[in-house]
Amino acid sequence: MKFFKKFVRDNKAATAIEYGLIAALIAIAAITVMGNVGDSVTATFGKVDSGLQAGLDKSGG
Repeated sequence: MKFFKKFVRDNKAATAIEYGLIAALIAIAAITVMGNVGDSVTATFGKVDSGLQAGLDKSGG
């Protein structure tokens, strides 16, 4: 029981939890942004592929 009382009064534990929450929020934001960027890049490469295929079709290649 003394361990829990000491743990609750310890400010270092609270600080560690706060840093952990901040790191988790940053990770969630980064994953979201990277997912959106990935979708954008995929769409761009799709357009490039379509353009190249159309160019090859017109040239008879």
